[in-house]
Amino acid sequence: QGQLVESGGGLVQPGGSLRLSCAASGTTFSIYTMGWYRQAPGKQRELVAVVTIRGTTNYADSLKGRFTISRDNAKNTVYLQMNSLKPEDTAVYYCYANTLALEYWGQGTQVTVSS
Repeated sequence: QGQLVESGGGLVQPGGSLRLSCAASGTTFSIYTMGWYRQAPGKQRELVAVVTIRGTTNYADSLKGRFTISRDNAKNTVYLQMNSLKPEDTAVYYCYANTLALEYWGQGTQVTVSS
């Protein structure tokens, strides 16, 4: 059974940066898409960014220019570089991955942007 392990969340001041990492392991098939979603208190989970195995990316429009997703296929790891963070970026960030057969979600990592 595959699993995703996230790291890199925490508390940061407005204007600061954080880098999230997510490593996948134990999947039966090759992972096609990896990425990140987030869920703020009282809100629905929303797309942050995803990247395919070929490197095609898709970002939430509101985050373009501040967030950058990247991927190391050899390590089955996806990264999210978050710059110029704002209080409204505060949320639980969830790693996501899919194969031909299954979808996987990480346990979530808290990102809090506050002074």
